[in-house]
Amino acid sequence: MEIEIGRGKKARRAYGFDDIAIVPSRRTRDPDDVDISWKLGPYRFELPLMASAMDGVVSPRTAIEVGRLGGLAVLNLEGIFTRYEDAEEQLERISKLPKAEATHEMQLIYQEPVKPELMRSRIEEIKASGVVTAASLTPQRVTAHYEMVLDAGLDILVIQGTVVSAEHVSKTTEPLNLKEFIADLPVPVIVGGCASYHTGLHLMRTGAAGVLVGVGPGAACTTRGVLGLGVPQATAIADVAGARSTHMLETGEYVQVIADGGMSTGGDVAKAIACGADAVMIGSPLARAYEAPGRGFHWGMATFHPTLPRGARVETVQNGSIEEILTGPAHENDGSFNLMGALRTSMATCGYQDIAEFNRAELMVAPALQTEGKQLQSSQGVGMGSRGAGASPSANAESALSSTPA
Repeated sequence: MEIEIGRGKKARRAYGFDDIAIVPSRRTRDPDDVDISWKLGPYRFELPLMASAMDGVVSPRTAIEVGRLGGLAVLNLEGIFTRYEDAEEQLERISKLPKAEATHEMQLIYQEPVKPELMRSRIEEIKASGVVTAASLTPQRVTAHYEMVLDAGLDILVIQGTVVSAEHVSKTTEPLNLKEFIADLPVPVIVGGCASYHTGLHLMRTGAAGVLVGVGPGAACTTRGVLGLGVPQATAIADVAGARSTHMLETGEYVQVIADGGMSTGGDVAKAIACGADAVMIGSPLARAYEAPGRGFHWGMATFHPTLPRGARVETVQNGSIEEILTGPAHENDGSFNLMGALRTSMATCGYQDIAEFNRAELMVAPALQTEGKQLQSSQGVGMGSRGAGASPSANAESALSSTPA
């Protein structure tokens, strides 16, 4: 339904995860009978999960751990780990930066050129562990480096930017022809982000194995403020899932829809799948892990842009292992641990056996879902009334103060 913004402009209403609810069906199921696995190209993963290609989230070591647990981690091939031999020194430096100086200092840190030999060694390190190896490059750099990274043993290539289109126009450079480029590659390619039916459909027509959905929903992203663009995730996922159906009818080829960003709890993950996603890509929940390279901080790929930063260094609380965050056991009641167990239980409670069935779950627009009957939790800053286990220490302090009677 279109809403009139003014006499000369109409707009569609869009919804985020907090605006919707999954409706339980007439059937329930044993969680042990639920299959949450997914496939990408020739690879099958036990968890429908990708760890974001962000320096505060994925290092070679955490990529191996996520792979061991059944997910897929994506290493940023234009980040700290490919600019510095001693990446730990720079990560420690970033974690110690004063808030007021963080963005500028990170711009300086990321001026160090990307080194192809480090790209190779990082990929080889992950590959040697036996897990599926994935890494990301931006459209501007992929043609310069893809041959070397494939030679190093890369299994899955992610071509990622704030917004990636199949029809980039430029008067100064030769645009990357995604359709021709992907056709010549021997590995599955994931492209994104996008946030609309038409962009998603065009990206699928390039031959991509998967499409990332999300423009600006991430915890560290400021794109929506800096550029004024983006689409709330529930609507964006549903639109691109619709494009997947159109593409399937046209070609018979099924393209994976991957929800990228905006999820902090198991409920968010479940809603992303119910909206039509085949898998999710998460960053900030994993930045909380003890093993995370960011040392309690999280930032995106555009945070350090030399002329127009579109991200912030945000603080989290390191309060659990990667395994606890992904597969449990959970020791918090706010949905921030055992994300995959929550997805499995949500599917079982609604009676769905696998991801494809859960894509067809009934949804309702439900703005009262987060607050109805939750006055005590809200006033005490616990459960659904808390900022979440991943909130920064200062945020938790503010929450405690606001719930203390005057």
